[in-house]
Amino acid sequence: MKPAEVNLKWTELQRKIATEFDADTPDMKVILFLIGVQELGQGPKKFSKRQKEELMHIATCKLFSQMGFYELEGLDQDGWPHWKLVKTIPNYTLMEQEMLMKSLVIDYFESI
Repeated sequence: MKPAEVNLKWTELQRKIATEFDADTPDMKVILFLIGVQELGQGPKKFSKRQKEELMHIATCKLFSQMGFYELEGLDQDGWPHWKLVKTIPNYTLMEQEMLMKSLVIDYFESI
């Protein structure tokens, strides 16, 4: 996708999520949190600050697994997924990182 298309789809996704949750326009951190909750599969509940950070990490690993960088190792005794890095992630510029993350998030939501 070209950057203009990515940005258009990103804005549409943000609007859709804001409408569905009757909330403000979500930023990347909020969207990663939502993906993490979805991937955890335990439904919405109260999470500690540490758990919220772990949920965003789960989301990031899930997204980068689409490109072959991470692989799911399995679940721990509490049902939380654990990932392992299987391929070094290239050093992207900040702009490239932003476009890549937006593209991966868009692909994720289009696939569910």
